[in-house]
Amino acid sequence: MREIYIYDTSLRDGAQGNGISFSADDKKDIARRLDAFGIPYIEGGWPGSNPVDDRLFEDPPKLSAAKLSAFGSTRRPGTDASDDANLKALTASSAPVCTIFGKTWDFHVTDALQTTLEENLDMISDSVRFLKDAGKEVVFDAEHFFDGYYANREYAMACLGAAVEAGADWLVLCDTNGGSLPERISEVVEDVLLTYGTPVGIHAHNDCGLAVANSVAAVEAGATMVQGTVNGIGERCGNADLCSVMPILALKLGMDLGMDMGGLTDLSAGIAEVENVIRPNGLPFVGEDAFAHKGGMHVSALSKDTRTYEHIDPSSVGNRRRILVSDMAGRASVTEKLKELGIEESDDSKQIVDRVKSLESEGYQFEGADASFELLVRKMRNEIRPVFHLRGFRLFIDSVGDGRLTSEASIKVSDLGGKTEHTAADGNGPVDALDNAIRKALSHFFPVIDGIKLTDYKVRVLDGKAATAATVRVLITSTDGQHSWTTVGVSENVIEASLYALLDSMEYAIYKEKEGKSQ
Repeated sequence: MREIYIYDTSLRDGAQGNGISFSADDKKDIARRLDAFGIPYIEGGWPGSNPVDDRLFEDPPKLSAAKLSAFGSTRRPGTDASDDANLKALTASSAPVCTIFGKTWDFHVTDALQTTLEENLDMISDSVRFLKDAGKEVVFDAEHFFDGYYANREYAMACLGAAVEAGADWLVLCDTNGGSLPERISEVVEDVLLTYGTPVGIHAHNDCGLAVANSVAAVEAGATMVQGTVNGIGERCGNADLCSVMPILALKLGMDLGMDMGGLTDLSAGIAEVENVIRPNGLPFVGEDAFAHKGGMHVSALSKDTRTYEHIDPSSVGNRRRILVSDMAGRASVTEKLKELGIEESDDSKQIVDRVKSLESEGYQFEGADASFELLVRKMRNEIRPVFHLRGFRLFIDSVGDGRLTSEASIKVSDLGGKTEHTAADGNGPVDALDNAIRKALSHFFPVIDGIKLTDYKVRVLDGKAATAATVRVLITSTDGQHSWTTVGVSENVIEASLYALLDSMEYAIYKEKEGKSQ
């Protein structure tokens, strides 16, 4: 069985994506996560190009097994390799691996680099040899190789030959513009492997949505290194998503990556958190919706055998199955959702389905609001009853000059014994003030509220044509530091919709605490 080497370039190529910005500490954190997962090559950045990368290589992260790679380019035209600032920065770096890109498309050499084809060959060989003499493992990234190959195969292959002759350890073929198709990728990789004995890798961009397919095609054709990024971040449309490439190679093709795919979803989510980006829910394998099922017929079949609508066991990549309850749900969906939430099955599935469909016709959405759904079911079954009553509230929004507004909420609540708490709180806006006031009032009766924090707040206008009178849906995610839950509220008044979601969130927290104490 061939061993396949994964080369992560999230910290360099991924950092070129729109909205991505790393500090040196961010890069170290991500590098440690990649190392712990088992990624063998981690590209840290380009020493000498910016202060962040300089700090990273001056004080590199401690890695247990992964090799840190420093990135750069071939020497400049007309310059000796020993005098080239970029190459000197690479040899001076702490990284044992150096990855340099060189032009392999004759059009780029003459028009973009504006030098001769012969000089470019010398630039490649001189640069590789200089790094090898410095004791580095050298990865040669053949930039625009597939475009160059089809424009002028002889010259593109000569560029690889120059790198091989100088001692390159890897030839990585780059689909830099992301415009190649899998069949062509396979043909070219096979040709390169028949021509040279040096190990071959693939670096694919996603401009045609084919970066993962192209990477897999290259491996099936004989490539033994795959470069990519976690969650597919990168310039333009991004790079090959390693969170798709790796499970395909390991779970579908049975190739040895030396990693446990069971930690893949945590890796994806953890790195996205450091990057401060929101992962698309629909990411294959690791996304929130990768194993989410909504249609009643699908869920009915899943209850009999999960292979009916799942190509792998979600746990094999550290993910989980989610049953979505909506107006498309049938009894099977409700039954499976109740199992997922740990609620006993009963003969009231039809009534629950009817109630859900009725509420969703009003604008409610329970697909992502499990806490509100659980409260709904338990109230229908008389398993829980309200533990507090909202007696009323007021909101004050004042202009204090210089265009600034202040918000204050006053609220009155009572417990089941009739004891009333009347409090007020400020906030950054009316919803924040209302949230603070509710917490302040309820915490007198239920101390658990002090540990609850709101982590996400989403507003969806359901009928834009109604303008400011439109019905809105509010989804609120809260956490106690260990668990998170989402609640929903709907109204033609955004404040009222927010209030409903907030009250559900507090009621859910109180219920769960009491449930925990009773067990």
